Amino acid sequence: MMDMAVELVTLADGIPGAKPTEIPGLSGPVSKLFGYGLWLLILAGAGGTGFGVYKLAVADKSRHGGGSEPFKWMGGGVATILLAGSLITILNGIAG
Repeated sequence: MMDMAVELVTLADGIPGAKPTEIPGLSGPVSKLFGYGLWLLILAGAGGTGFGVYKLAVADKSRHGGGSEPFKWMGGGVATILLAGSLITILNGIAG
C-alpha cells in the first residue's frame, strides 16, 4: 500500500524543483511523501489565490455583491503558500 502511494506521489515530477530533501530520523518513503505533500500544498495555495483573483474579476460590483469572498480565497491561498514555504525552508535547514 505504501509503495503504491509513493509511486503515485513520485508521478508529481511535473512540479518544478520538487526534489524533497531527506529528513533525519524519518524513513525514506515518509520523508518523500511529506516533502511532496508540502509542494502540493504550495500548488493548492497558488490555485486558491488564482481562483480568488478570478472571483474578484467576475464579481458583482454592486453594493449587495458580497465582495469579501474573493479576498478570503486570496488570503487563504497566500497563507497556505507562506506556511508550506516556511516549512520547506525549515526542513531543508534541518536536513542541510
